Amino acid sequence: MKRLVIAIDGPSGAGKGTLARTVAERLGYRHVDTGAMYRAVAWKAAHEGLPLDDDAQVSELARRAKYEQADGQITIDGHDVTRAIRTPEIDKASASVARLPHVRQILVDQQRALGAGGAVVMEGRDIGTVVFPQADLKFYIDASPEERARRRAADPAHTGSPSNIATVQSNLVARDKSDSTRSVAPLAKAEDAIYIDTTSMPIDVVVHRVLMLVAEKLEG
Repeated sequence: MKRLVIAIDGPSGAGKGTLARTVAERLGYRHVDTGAMYRAVAWKAAHEGLPLDDDAQVSELARRAKYEQADGQITIDGHDVTRAIRTPEIDKASASVARLPHVRQILVDQQRALGAGGAVVMEGRDIGTVVFPQADLKFYIDASPEERARRRAADPAHTGSPSNIATVQSNLVARDKSDSTRSVAPLAKAEDAIYIDTTSMPIDVVVHRVLMLVAEKLEG
């Protein structure tokens, strides 16, 4: 059977994480959250007191760090940062780190290595455009800013507790701008990606649609 590379991109709060995890589990594929890699590097850099805009120092940290992601747990150099990287502070820090060209190249190389054998569902913001432009299937998951803010505000994994929707939406808009205007690998929909607006679509419907398209690809 074919071992597909499935790329899932989109902005924060659109539902790509839940979708990627669920699809990977259903297929028996590996799930790779590339955003968590940038978050872990940002956490480690902040922990070591490094300037988050210093490409040389942060890229060297990224190069030597041992990063692992398995069974929902994320570690970097032996530190379990699963919860620590899901905060508004790390949101901002990872956005800064993600703009650094050498950091991106190091992590993109690692991501390509993780998906080299196929049988992987990889989520992020540049998977279908940069990391795996030849992915077997590409999806761009989106939702209205208001819906994304509502979901993120209600998710204690990111905020620690239910948060003010207006504040969360303001932060998401800032992150969207940072991601879409950065000079290296900006957030963008690949030309051949399948666009899915999840604003009013239950996650089980999104999962079913994606799995149907995967089945068609496997049969083809």
